[in-house]
Amino acid sequence: MTNQLPKKVTVIEVGPRDGLQNEKAFVPTEVKKQFIQKLQASGLNEMELTSFVSPKWVPQMSDAAEIVADCLDPNARHIVLAPNRRGVDRVLDTNCQAVAVFVGVSDSFNKKNINKTTSESMEELKPIIAELKEKGYFVRACISTSFYCPYEGKIAEEDTLSLCREFVEAGVDELSVADTIGMAAPHESFSLFSKLKEAFPNTLLTAHFHDTRNMALTNIYAALQAGVDRFDTSAGGLGGCPFAPGASGNASTEDVIFMLHRMGIETGVDLDKLLEAIEVVKPYLTRTIDSSYYRLHAEKV
Repeated sequence: MTNQLPKKVTVIEVGPRDGLQNEKAFVPTEVKKQFIQKLQASGLNEMELTSFVSPKWVPQMSDAAEIVADCLDPNARHIVLAPNRRGVDRVLDTNCQAVAVFVGVSDSFNKKNINKTTSESMEELKPIIAELKEKGYFVRACISTSFYCPYEGKIAEEDTLSLCREFVEAGVDELSVADTIGMAAPHESFSLFSKLKEAFPNTLLTAHFHDTRNMALTNIYAALQAGVDRFDTSAGGLGGCPFAPGASGNASTEDVIFMLHRMGIETGVDLDKLLEAIEVVKPYLTRTIDSSYYRLHAEKV
């Protein structure tokens, strides 16, 4: 299988959005901007910048408009998450040209998260996606609980494939398929992503793994073997999910980059500059940075 591995991988940095949204203490807006700028300088050209969600529910993202106004790079793909019509309308008032929407495969998770069933969410999103595509936006669909749900347990592969098919038929450009609670094992990663690659050869396919049980790197390797060459990661392993009890942070960008480079796979990312980005935000975090690469190399900064 080794000779089937991609020669180059695109890493999508989700730390500024997925990572910081779970921080209990508000990270100052200027610090977020510096964090994003340092991440850009490291060579990360695709990034989730922030989220247009209700400040009442996610106070950390209350500065979304200012972040977008000051951090967009015309030479990079910068994505803003918008969970509903109100969020999308706020994105339309900015210069951002890439929008992420999200739905959980699991009804229980979706109801806890956005108070709608999966099918109700899709009914709302399909006309929004059509409108965004008509206006020339890049649309990313984030598929939560693609493997396991904290409330329903194992998710059937066909259910995940079916939801992805709905999104592809609605016109999205990218599927970001997430192991939200970090329960997937490598054989499950290989199986699902092999089927997704075969089913949707013309859609960008991204794997999004959480490291709750220290299996993110092995799941990424399995997805590589299935032909996936795009991965969501978070600098410092920041993240989690407020609606998924026990879910820890995302796969850390630095550990993933280090593994890929050791395998001879190009990413275009400078690890030393990536560590500098983590140092910017570290003093404002309520959790420790526990990624292996950071722990071993932080003294370089």
